[in-house]
Amino acid sequence: MATEEQKKIKVGLIGFGMAGQIFHAPFIHVVEGLELVCIRETKEEKIRLARSRYPEARITSQTDELIHDPAIDLVVVATPNTSHFPLAKQALLAGKHVVVEKPFTATAAEADELIQLAQQQQKLLTVYQNRRWDSDFKTVRKVIQSGVLGNLVEYKAHFDRFRPLLKGNTWKEQEGPGAGIVYDLGSHLIDQALVLFGLPQEISAEVCIQRPASPVADKFEATLYYERLQVNLSAGLLVRELSPRYTLHGDRGSFLKYGLDVQEKALNDGALPHLTPNWGVEPETIWGHLNTEHQGLHFMGKVESEAGHYRGFYDNVYAALTGQADLEVKPEQARDVIKVIELIMQSSQEKRRVRFS
Repeated sequence: MATEEQKKIKVGLIGFGMAGQIFHAPFIHVVEGLELVCIRETKEEKIRLARSRYPEARITSQTDELIHDPAIDLVVVATPNTSHFPLAKQALLAGKHVVVEKPFTATAAEADELIQLAQQQQKLLTVYQNRRWDSDFKTVRKVIQSGVLGNLVEYKAHFDRFRPLLKGNTWKEQEGPGAGIVYDLGSHLIDQALVLFGLPQEISAEVCIQRPASPVADKFEATLYYERLQVNLSAGLLVRELSPRYTLHGDRGSFLKYGLDVQEKALNDGALPHLTPNWGVEPETIWGHLNTEHQGLHFMGKVESEAGHYRGFYDNVYAALTGQADLEVKPEQARDVIKVIELIMQSSQEKRRVRFS
Protein backbone atom coordinates (compact mmCIF):
# COMPACT_ATOMS: atom_id res chain seq x y z
CA MET A 1 0.00 0.00 0.00
CA ALA A 2 1.12 3.56 -0.58
CA THR A 3 2.34 5.55 2.40
CA GLU A 4 0.68 8.81 3.35
CA GLU A 5 3.62 10.67 1.79
CA GLN A 6 3.16 8.95 -1.55
CA LYS A 7 0.90 10.42 -4.17
CA LYS A 8 -1.71 7.91 -5.26
CA ILE A 9 -2.17 7.56 -9.01
CA LYS A 10 -5.66 6.28 -9.79
CA VAL A 11 -5.70 3.87 -12.75
CA GLY A 12 -8.44 2.89 -15.17
CA LEU A 13 -7.89 -0.31 -17.17
CA ILE A 14 -9.65 -0.68 -20.54
CA GLY A 15 -9.92 -4.39 -21.30
CA PHE A 16 -9.74 -7.46 -19.06
CA GLY A 17 -8.80 -10.04 -21.68
CA MET A 18 -5.46 -11.81 -21.62
CA ALA A 19 -3.46 -8.57 -21.65
CA GLY A 20 -5.52 -6.87 -18.96
CA GLN A 21 -5.89 -9.78 -16.56
CA ILE A 22 -2.46 -11.40 -17.10
CA PHE A 23 0.00 -8.62 -17.88
CA HIS A 24 -1.45 -5.39 -16.49
CA ALA A 25 -3.80 -5.71 -13.51
CA PRO A 26 -1.54 -7.97 -11.37
CA PHE A 27 1.38 -5.54 -11.64
CA ILE A 28 -0.63 -2.35 -11.27
CA HIS A 29 -2.01 -3.96 -8.11
CA VAL A 30 1.41 -4.58 -6.52
CA VAL A 31 3.02 -1.19 -7.20
CA GLU A 32 2.90 1.16 -4.26
CA GLY A 33 1.24 4.39 -5.23
CA LEU A 34 -0.86 2.95 -8.07
CA GLU A 35 -4.53 2.23 -7.35
CA LEU A 36 -6.68 0.26 -9.80
CA VAL A 37 -10.02 2.00 -9.41
CA CYS A 38 -11.93 1.08 -12.58
CA ILE A 39 -11.97 -1.75 -15.15
CA ARG A 40 -13.87 -1.58 -18.43
CA GLU A 41 -15.10 -5.01 -19.51
CA THR A 42 -18.22 -6.30 -21.25
CA LYS A 43 -18.00 -10.10 -21.06
CA GLU A 44 -19.70 -11.58 -18.02
CA GLU A 45 -17.11 -14.28 -17.25
CA LYS A 46 -14.32 -11.69 -17.29
CA ILE A 47 -16.38 -9.30 -15.17
CA ARG A 48 -16.79 -12.04 -12.54
CA LEU A 49 -13.04 -12.68 -12.53
CA ALA A 50 -12.27 -8.97 -12.24
CA ARG A 51 -14.66 -8.59 -9.30
CA SER A 52 -13.17 -11.60 -7.51
CA ARG A 53 -9.58 -10.42 -7.91
CA TYR A 54 -10.07 -6.66 -7.54
CA PRO A 55 -13.20 -6.10 -5.45
CA GLU A 56 -12.17 -2.52 -4.71
CA ALA A 57 -12.29 -1.59 -8.44
CA ARG A 58 -15.46 -0.38 -10.13
CA ILE A 59 -16.50 -2.35 -13.21
CA THR A 60 -18.05 -0.54 -16.16
CA SER A 61 -19.04 -1.57 -19.68
CA GLN A 62 -18.68 1.99 -20.96
CA THR A 63 -15.29 3.15 -22.26
CA ASP A 64 -16.35 6.81 -22.24
CA GLU A 65 -17.34 6.56 -18.58
CA LEU A 66 -13.85 5.38 -17.63
CA ILE A 67 -11.96 7.84 -19.84
CA HIS A 68 -13.95 10.86 -18.65
CA ASP A 69 -13.95 9.92 -14.96
CA PRO A 70 -12.29 12.96 -13.30
CA ALA A 71 -10.89 10.75 -10.53
CA ILE A 72 -8.78 8.67 -12.93
CA ASP A 73 -5.24 9.90 -13.61
CA LEU A 74 -3.85 7.10 -15.79
CA VAL A 75 -5.65 5.11 -18.50
CA VAL A 76 -4.25 1.72 -19.57
CA VAL A 77 -5.31 0.58 -23.05
CA ALA A 78 -5.24 -3.26 -23.08
CA THR A 79 -7.46 -3.90 -26.07
CA PRO A 80 -7.07 -5.37 -29.61
CA ASN A 81 -4.41 -3.69 -31.76
CA THR A 82 -6.83 -1.86 -34.04
CA SER A 83 -8.22 0.15 -31.12
CA HIS A 84 -4.91 1.26 -29.58
CA PHE A 85 -4.68 4.51 -31.56
CA PRO A 86 -8.27 5.79 -31.18
CA LEU A 87 -8.51 4.89 -27.49
CA ALA A 88 -5.12 6.38 -26.62
CA LYS A 89 -6.02 9.53 -28.53
CA GLN A 90 -9.37 9.79 -26.75
CA ALA A 91 -7.72 9.37 -23.35
CA LEU A 92 -5.05 11.99 -24.08
CA LEU A 93 -7.67 14.45 -25.27
CA ALA A 94 -9.51 13.83 -21.97
CA GLY A 95 -6.37 14.90 -20.09
CA LYS A 96 -5.21 11.46 -18.95
CA HIS A 97 -1.79 9.90 -18.81
CA VAL A 98 -1.75 6.81 -21.02
CA VAL A 99 -0.16 3.35 -21.13
CA VAL A 100 -0.76 1.49 -24.40
CA GLU A 101 -0.36 -2.27 -24.78
CA LYS A 102 2.15 -3.21 -27.47
CA PRO A 103 2.22 -2.80 -30.41
CA PHE A 104 1.94 0.96 -29.94
CA THR A 105 -0.06 1.60 -33.13
CA ALA A 106 -0.50 0.11 -36.60
CA THR A 107 1.58 2.83 -38.30
CA ALA A 108 4.44 5.13 -37.39
CA ALA A 109 2.32 8.09 -38.52
CA GLU A 110 -0.31 7.22 -35.89
CA ALA A 111 2.44 6.91 -33.27
CA ASP A 112 3.80 10.35 -34.19
CA GLU A 113 0.32 11.84 -33.87
CA LEU A 114 -0.07 10.42 -30.35
CA ILE A 115 3.41 11.61 -29.34
CA GLN A 116 2.64 15.13 -30.52
CA LEU A 117 -0.74 15.09 -28.74
CA ALA A 118 0.83 13.90 -25.48
CA GLN A 119 3.35 16.75 -25.68
CA GLN A 120 0.57 19.27 -26.30
CA GLN A 121 -1.44 17.89 -23.39
CA GLN A 122 1.68 17.60 -21.19
CA LYS A 123 0.78 14.01 -20.34
CA LEU A 124 2.84 10.87 -19.97
CA LEU A 125 2.54 8.41 -22.84
CA THR A 126 4.26 5.03 -22.85
CA VAL A 127 3.95 1.53 -24.30
CA TYR A 128 3.93 -1.77 -22.44
CA GLN A 129 7.19 -3.28 -23.67
CA ASN A 130 7.26 -5.61 -20.69
CA ARG A 131 9.80 -8.02 -22.19
CA ARG A 132 12.54 -5.60 -21.18
CA TRP A 133 11.88 -7.03 -17.72
CA ASP A 134 12.18 -10.70 -18.77
CA SER A 135 14.80 -12.63 -16.84
CA ASP A 136 16.53 -13.84 -20.00
CA PHE A 137 16.74 -10.40 -21.61
CA LYS A 138 17.99 -8.81 -18.40
CA THR A 139 20.69 -11.49 -18.32
CA VAL A 140 21.63 -11.00 -21.98
CA ARG A 141 21.86 -7.26 -21.44
CA LYS A 142 24.16 -7.76 -18.45
CA VAL A 143 26.37 -10.23 -20.35
CA ILE A 144 26.80 -7.73 -23.21
CA GLN A 145 27.51 -4.84 -20.86
CA SER A 146 30.09 -6.88 -18.95
CA GLY A 147 32.30 -7.14 -22.02
CA VAL A 148 33.00 -10.87 -21.54
CA LEU A 149 32.12 -11.56 -25.18
CA GLY A 150 34.43 -8.87 -26.53
CA ASN A 151 33.21 -7.06 -29.63
CA LEU A 152 29.80 -8.50 -30.48
CA VAL A 153 29.46 -9.51 -34.15
CA GLU A 154 26.25 -11.58 -34.16
CA TYR A 155 23.04 -11.52 -32.12
CA LYS A 156 20.13 -13.88 -32.72
CA ALA A 157 16.81 -13.83 -30.88
CA HIS A 158 13.90 -16.21 -31.40
CA PHE A 159 10.34 -16.03 -30.07
CA ASP A 160 8.76 -19.29 -31.20
CA ARG A 161 5.67 -21.29 -30.33
CA PHE A 162 4.01 -24.47 -31.58
CA ARG A 163 0.43 -23.72 -32.54
CA PRO A 164 -0.47 -25.68 -35.70
CA LEU A 165 -4.19 -25.00 -35.35
CA LEU A 166 -5.70 -21.54 -35.40
CA LYS A 167 -6.98 -20.29 -32.07
CA GLY A 168 -10.72 -19.92 -32.34
CA ASN A 169 -12.53 -16.68 -31.58
CA THR A 170 -9.45 -14.48 -31.18
CA TRP A 171 -8.72 -11.19 -32.90
CA LYS A 172 -5.03 -12.14 -33.14
CA GLU A 173 -5.88 -14.61 -35.93
CA GLN A 174 -7.94 -12.09 -37.90
CA GLU A 175 -6.92 -9.71 -40.67
CA GLY A 176 -6.69 -6.02 -39.89
CA PRO A 177 -4.27 -3.16 -39.25
CA GLY A 178 -1.50 -4.22 -36.88
CA ALA A 179 -2.27 -7.93 -37.28
CA GLY A 180 0.17 -10.78 -37.64
CA ILE A 181 3.24 -12.15 -35.93
CA VAL A 182 5.55 -9.21 -36.66
CA TYR A 183 3.31 -6.85 -34.70
CA ASP A 184 2.64 -9.48 -32.01
CA LEU A 185 5.84 -11.32 -31.06
CA GLY A 186 8.09 -9.28 -33.33
CA SER A 187 7.44 -6.05 -31.46
CA HIS A 188 9.13 -7.57 -28.39
CA LEU A 189 12.18 -8.78 -30.33
CA ILE A 190 12.57 -5.47 -32.15
CA ASP A 191 12.22 -3.40 -28.98
CA GLN A 192 14.90 -5.47 -27.25
CA ALA A 193 17.27 -5.12 -30.20
CA LEU A 194 16.81 -1.35 -30.35
CA VAL A 195 17.40 -1.07 -26.61
CA LEU A 196 20.67 -2.96 -26.97
CA PHE A 197 22.03 -1.60 -30.23
CA GLY A 198 20.06 1.47 -31.31
CA LEU A 199 18.67 2.04 -34.78
CA PRO A 200 19.94 -0.16 -37.63
CA GLN A 201 21.39 1.07 -40.91
CA GLU A 202 19.51 -1.41 -43.09
CA ILE A 203 16.90 -4.16 -42.80
CA SER A 204 16.11 -7.28 -44.81
CA ALA A 205 13.22 -9.60 -44.02
CA GLU A 206 10.85 -12.32 -45.08
CA VAL A 207 7.30 -12.47 -43.73
CA CYS A 208 5.03 -15.35 -44.69
CA ILE A 209 2.12 -17.63 -43.84
CA GLN A 210 3.10 -21.21 -42.96
CA ARG A 211 -0.24 -22.54 -41.70
CA PRO A 212 -2.54 -22.82 -44.75
CA ALA A 213 -5.66 -21.63 -42.94
CA SER A 214 -4.04 -18.59 -41.34
CA PRO A 215 -5.35 -15.24 -42.62
CA VAL A 216 -2.36 -13.38 -41.14
CA ALA A 217 1.42 -13.78 -41.24
CA ASP A 218 2.60 -16.41 -38.77
CA LYS A 219 6.34 -16.52 -39.53
CA PHE A 220 9.01 -13.86 -39.99
CA GLU A 221 12.76 -13.59 -40.16
CA ALA A 222 14.52 -10.25 -40.22
CA THR A 223 18.12 -9.08 -40.21
CA LEU A 224 19.04 -5.67 -38.84
CA TYR A 225 22.40 -4.47 -40.16
CA TYR A 226 24.75 -2.34 -38.09
CA GLU A 227 28.29 -1.23 -38.89
CA ARG A 228 29.99 -4.35 -37.48
CA LEU A 229 27.04 -6.35 -36.19
CA GLN A 230 24.20 -8.42 -37.63
CA VAL A 231 21.05 -8.83 -35.57
CA ASN A 232 18.80 -11.73 -36.61
CA LEU A 233 15.26 -11.80 -35.28
CA SER A 234 12.67 -14.49 -35.94
CA ALA A 235 9.36 -15.78 -34.70
CA GLY A 236 7.13 -18.64 -35.84
CA LEU A 237 4.14 -20.67 -34.73
CA LEU A 238 5.28 -24.04 -36.15
CA VAL A 239 8.36 -24.60 -34.02
CA ARG A 240 8.04 -27.70 -31.87
CA GLU A 241 11.75 -28.16 -31.15
CA LEU A 242 13.07 -24.85 -29.90
CA SER A 243 16.39 -23.29 -30.87
CA PRO A 244 18.29 -21.15 -28.36
CA ARG A 245 16.18 -18.13 -27.49
CA TYR A 246 19.31 -15.97 -27.65
CA THR A 247 22.61 -16.65 -29.43
CA LEU A 248 25.43 -14.12 -29.05
CA HIS A 249 28.87 -14.35 -30.65
CA GLY A 250 31.78 -11.97 -30.05
CA ASP A 251 35.49 -11.96 -30.76
CA ARG A 252 36.20 -13.35 -27.28
CA GLY A 253 33.32 -15.71 -26.66
CA SER A 254 29.73 -16.86 -27.06
CA PHE A 255 26.60 -16.93 -24.94
CA LEU A 256 23.59 -19.21 -25.58
CA LYS A 257 20.30 -19.04 -23.71
CA TYR A 258 17.46 -21.56 -24.00
CA GLY A 259 14.02 -21.37 -22.42
CA LEU A 260 11.55 -18.56 -21.84
CA ASP A 261 11.03 -16.19 -18.93
CA VAL A 262 8.82 -18.00 -16.42
CA GLN A 263 6.39 -15.17 -15.65
CA GLU A 264 3.93 -15.67 -18.51
CA LYS A 265 3.41 -19.35 -17.71
CA ALA A 266 2.98 -18.59 -14.01
CA LEU A 267 0.41 -15.90 -14.82
CA ASN A 268 -1.46 -18.20 -17.21
CA ASP A 269 -1.52 -20.85 -14.48
CA GLY A 270 -3.25 -18.37 -12.15
CA ALA A 271 -0.28 -17.37 -10.00
CA LEU A 272 -0.15 -13.77 -8.79
CA PRO A 273 3.16 -11.96 -8.21
CA HIS A 274 2.35 -10.69 -4.73
CA LEU A 275 1.40 -14.20 -3.56
CA THR A 276 4.27 -16.14 -5.19
CA PRO A 277 7.69 -16.48 -3.49
CA ASN A 278 10.71 -16.05 -5.78
CA TRP A 279 8.62 -14.51 -8.52
CA GLY A 280 10.40 -14.45 -11.89
CA VAL A 281 13.31 -16.65 -10.81
CA GLU A 282 14.36 -19.09 -13.52
CA PRO A 283 15.30 -22.71 -12.73
CA GLU A 284 18.97 -23.58 -13.16
CA THR A 285 18.05 -25.94 -16.01
CA ILE A 286 17.53 -22.98 -18.36
CA TRP A 287 20.38 -20.73 -17.23
CA GLY A 288 22.51 -19.52 -20.14
CA HIS A 289 25.83 -21.06 -21.22
CA LEU A 290 28.93 -18.87 -21.53
CA ASN A 291 32.11 -19.88 -23.37
CA THR A 292 34.75 -17.16 -23.29
CA GLU A 293 38.29 -16.17 -22.48
CA HIS A 294 39.09 -13.60 -19.83
CA GLN A 295 42.59 -12.44 -18.85
CA GLY A 296 44.13 -15.61 -20.24
CA LEU A 297 41.63 -17.93 -18.60
CA HIS A 298 39.25 -20.05 -20.71
CA PHE A 299 35.84 -20.24 -19.03
CA MET A 300 32.89 -22.48 -19.89
CA GLY A 301 29.85 -22.68 -17.66
CA LYS A 302 26.39 -21.51 -16.64
CA VAL A 303 25.41 -17.93 -15.96
CA GLU A 304 22.73 -17.52 -13.31
CA SER A 305 19.75 -15.68 -14.77
CA GLU A 306 18.64 -12.36 -13.42
CA ALA A 307 15.20 -12.41 -11.81
CA GLY A 308 12.45 -11.04 -14.03
CA HIS A 309 9.57 -8.92 -12.81
CA TYR A 310 7.06 -6.99 -14.94
CA ARG A 311 6.27 -4.72 -12.02
CA GLY A 312 9.46 -2.91 -13.05
CA PHE A 313 7.51 -1.32 -15.89
CA TYR A 314 4.82 0.07 -13.59
CA ASP A 315 7.35 1.00 -10.89
CA ASN A 316 8.96 3.21 -13.52
CA VAL A 317 5.63 4.65 -14.69
CA TYR A 318 4.83 5.68 -11.13
CA ALA A 319 8.32 7.12 -10.62
CA ALA A 320 8.07 9.08 -13.88
CA LEU A 321 4.62 10.44 -12.99
CA THR A 322 5.87 11.63 -9.61
CA GLY A 323 9.10 13.16 -10.90
CA GLN A 324 11.39 10.55 -9.36
CA ALA A 325 12.81 9.04 -12.57
CA ASP A 326 12.90 9.35 -16.33
CA LEU A 327 10.47 7.26 -18.33
CA GLU A 328 12.15 4.03 -19.44
CA VAL A 329 9.90 3.11 -22.38
CA LYS A 330 9.76 6.39 -24.22
CA PRO A 331 7.01 6.75 -26.84
CA GLU A 332 9.63 7.68 -29.45
CA GLN A 333 11.28 4.29 -28.86
CA ALA A 334 7.93 2.54 -29.34
CA ARG A 335 7.38 4.58 -32.51
CA ASP A 336 10.76 3.37 -33.82
CA VAL A 337 9.63 -0.23 -33.24
CA ILE A 338 6.68 0.44 -35.55
CA LYS A 339 9.01 2.05 -38.10
CA VAL A 340 11.13 -1.10 -38.11
CA ILE A 341 8.00 -3.25 -38.51
CA GLU A 342 6.96 -1.16 -41.52
CA LEU A 343 10.41 -1.62 -43.08
CA ILE A 344 10.30 -5.37 -42.39
CA MET A 345 7.00 -5.56 -44.25
CA GLN A 346 8.39 -3.41 -47.09
CA SER A 347 11.55 -5.54 -47.38
CA SER A 348 9.52 -8.74 -47.52
CA GLN A 349 7.11 -7.38 -50.12
CA GLU A 350 9.83 -5.88 -52.34
CA LYS A 351 12.32 -8.73 -51.71
CA ARG A 352 15.21 -6.38 -51.10
CA ARG A 353 17.24 -4.77 -48.37
CA VAL A 354 15.89 -1.36 -47.28
CA ARG A 355 17.56 1.52 -45.47
CA PHE A 356 16.32 2.83 -42.12
CA SER A 357 15.64 6.53 -42.46
